Amino acid sequence: MNRTGRKLVLPGLLIIFFSFTAFAQNSGDAIPTDPEIRMGKLDNGMSYYIRQNHEPEKRASFYIIQNVGALLENENQNGLAHFLEHMAFNGTRHFPSKEKRIISTLEKHGVAFGYNINAYTAFNETVYNLSDVPVDHPGLLDTCLLVLNDWSNYLLLTEEEIDAERGVITEEWRTRRTAQFRLNWQFIPVLLEGSKYAERDIIGDLDIIQNFDYNTLRDFYHKWYRTDLQAIAVVGDFDPGVMEKKVIELFSQIPAVEDPPVRPFFEVPEHDNMRYVLATDREASQHSVDLYIKHRAIDPADKNREYLREQYIRTLFNSMMSERIDELLQKGTPPFIMGSVSYSSFVRGYDVFSIGASFRQGEGKKAFEAIYAETERVKRHGFTGGELERAKAKMLSDWDNYYKERDKIDNDSYAGSIQQHFLINEPLPSVEYEYNKVKEIVPGISPGEVSSRAEQWMTGKNRVLVVQGPEGDSIDYLTENQALAVIENIENSDLTAYDDTGSAESLINNTLPGSEVTNARNLPGFDAFEWTLGNGARVIYRKADYEKDNVSVNAFSFGGTSLVEDSYIPEAALLPTLAAMYGAGEFDNIALQKMLSGKKASLSVSLSEVTENISGTATPKDFETLMQLLYLRFEKPRFDREAHDALTTRFKALLETMNNNPQKIMQDSLTRIMSGYHPRARILNEEYIDDIEFEKIRELYLERFRDADDYTFFIVGNVEEDTAKMMAEKYIGSLTSYPGSDQWIDRGIRQPEGKIEKIIEMLLAVPKATIVISFSEDMEFNPYNRQAARAVNGILDIIFTEKIREEEGGTYGVSAAISLQQFPVQKANTIISFDCDPERANQLKSIVYHELQQLMENGPEKEYLDKAVNNILKNREESKQHNSYWMSVLYTYYLSGINYNDPANYEEILKGFTPEDIKEAAIAFFKDADVVDIIFTPEQGGE
Repeated sequence: MNRTGRKLVLPGLLIIFFSFTAFAQNSGDAIPTDPEIRMGKLDNGMSYYIRQNHEPEKRASFYIIQNVGALLENENQNGLAHFLEHMAFNGTRHFPSKEKRIISTLEKHGVAFGYNINAYTAFNETVYNLSDVPVDHPGLLDTCLLVLNDWSNYLLLTEEEIDAERGVITEEWRTRRTAQFRLNWQFIPVLLEGSKYAERDIIGDLDIIQNFDYNTLRDFYHKWYRTDLQAIAVVGDFDPGVMEKKVIELFSQIPAVEDPPVRPFFEVPEHDNMRYVLATDREASQHSVDLYIKHRAIDPADKNREYLREQYIRTLFNSMMSERIDELLQKGTPPFIMGSVSYSSFVRGYDVFSIGASFRQGEGKKAFEAIYAETERVKRHGFTGGELERAKAKMLSDWDNYYKERDKIDNDSYAGSIQQHFLINEPLPSVEYEYNKVKEIVPGISPGEVSSRAEQWMTGKNRVLVVQGPEGDSIDYLTENQALAVIENIENSDLTAYDDTGSAESLINNTLPGSEVTNARNLPGFDAFEWTLGNGARVIYRKADYEKDNVSVNAFSFGGTSLVEDSYIPEAALLPTLAAMYGAGEFDNIALQKMLSGKKASLSVSLSEVTENISGTATPKDFETLMQLLYLRFEKPRFDREAHDALTTRFKALLETMNNNPQKIMQDSLTRIMSGYHPRARILNEEYIDDIEFEKIRELYLERFRDADDYTFFIVGNVEEDTAKMMAEKYIGSLTSYPGSDQWIDRGIRQPEGKIEKIIEMLLAVPKATIVISFSEDMEFNPYNRQAARAVNGILDIIFTEKIREEEGGTYGVSAAISLQQFPVQKANTIISFDCDPERANQLKSIVYHELQQLMENGPEKEYLDKAVNNILKNREESKQHNSYWMSVLYTYYLSGINYNDPANYEEILKGFTPEDIKEAAIAFFKDADVVDIIFTPEQGGE
């Protein structure tokens, strides 16, 4: 798992702090545990957590949380904690053979490997999950408990299966050896010097993976997989009393380990002087500088009510810093491409205050000066009252939304909170308790309290400066001495306080004419209504209150980029991103975001090949704000030259080193080849950005986002009909209509005919082949073919996992994606891709073709078809419990003319499929398709 954003990415690292739970909290100041959770500890030391929950309905999730990770490995076991995680799926006491293994057993009930069945290993823990398991299949919940029971203590670890898995993990090792991974492991040994974190990268040493003695793995298993380091968490739509009895009865039978070794806490030594490291890689795609200041985290036993207050202060601090940096990036010539200043959890027992930026080549000193100066400005002058009020308003609005949507908190979210409670004693209160605490605490937090944290966190100790970028003797990197000089100069310089300009009172100040509904009709198949307004706009409304604090507004009209001339393609591609940064109406984007503080309303525009699109969401109380944004995007769009120049400058800087990235090179090659080198299928590079003209963006936007009677609008969510109608009449009814109607045109972009095979050599740091096979075939866009595509896709996922990953040990995973295209021509498109050892590329590719041929000749095994269909139907049931389902079916109906809410167009087709049907579908998809077959492989000179 990774931390999000552009900051430090530690392999296998969750946001984790400290050691195993069973900590006492200060009496009287303790945070009460959610009373809906049944929890306890068995005589053998195992902990358990049981919670009833109804999201999704008729589903349950099962977790076993092991306080065991890579840091517990001996030197000869480097990588075996992760290897052991894989082995848990390859034979246990009750699921020993291929036919009876865990994955095969659960897939029969629509519980899919990778999506519902998964696990991960980190530095300090290993967690297994079975998610969204149907509760209405007799005995299935007992089966899942038995799986967890086997994972606890009854792995078989046979020599045959261990050897078979060596290849899979070797290929995972190969897939994960990206430039960022290699960069990480240049600076992590410096950042975490003196700790075991600097010695373990989770996936481990390749020589050990391929050659370890079987008993070395078994020794790790028997030493550390034990009940006192394990917790069972079960969350779902079941009787919690019955589930608790089952858990106690089954898991109490597992024997405790006698005289178990102590599970250690892993220290990160302190240091007084700033450390410096330059990390370079020839495939690195950006330049960056990051200053990390490490801090010991709060003791787990002290995570009380004061701890909650501190968490809220950190959230407010991070939010305000983010807003300030966003402002910098929208003005003049930005001093960096991206920037971040935040305080967050780091590794178990430690937090980190991080200050960082990415920048153009040669501008490391300038970027570091700018980001450090903004941090120093806060340290010296603090935040303003206005900044804090906006941050509080946002935080309270987020919590208000979360509280109102508490019945839509899913099983896995609850399991994640339970996991953190077990591992690091993170508080586990009810949503109601913390919501009330937020409302009680946050309003009383002062600007001084939040501002003081900068001085508290910007200490001189435990600093590590990390500079990253591409290899190159001619590159001028920020040196340690330069960085120290920057810090000293800024700390001794005059810095003015932040100028917090106020905001206006309303988004719209003029009176709107509006227009009434002139025609209304029911849509009984959707329990919805269609209104036609006086200006010709069509509005589709449906109340949906699955998410009670949500309402969405979408819209489309036909035309899209197909009506754009070739010379406008760069503008069309980046128009959505640029338009979002211009602001709206009288407000630049900075002022607009201030105006929206405390409101949950957002709206964006986009262009596809044949449509222009609007997408927005809000809470019911902010629904009118959302409609105001919609009005402004049509009638008063803003075009901000300063923001435009700032953003395009950042884009160009970002692209300077992107061509070092093999993924970018491969994607560019695929774009060209699979479009037949069509002039409209341009690759994103610096020349592309240079071709973007501000005035052409304005012209294109005004052409495509106007004309109300050309659009179909959708309002779906927890808003009453009278309110939706009134808002539609006022805001959509005030949009201008123009004569005529646009229709899309076919620009003739096609995959080349016949079969094209290419081997493309690339300079790669790690020898890896990437295989991409694309099939394109004319096919009618109809419900039968769409469901056939879903079924064939699911079957191929199973087949390729079994044949190429498991039996051959040839790849970490095969991606297969089948889609049907309606516009501008009706086609079926399939892309199959995977990474592997270059020496095995042709052999493994031949298996793909062999299995497709087998499917066309013999059809699938009935078991495979049933597994694929059951998974699709299970996901379909879950999707119906959300507002987005109704937006999707209504939008698709008006766009494509097909009602997918009708079981005849979905469930009935899937349930009626036979192996012979799938055989015929496979023939239609693949037999006469146009094929692009590419192997990207290392050229001479790769390591």
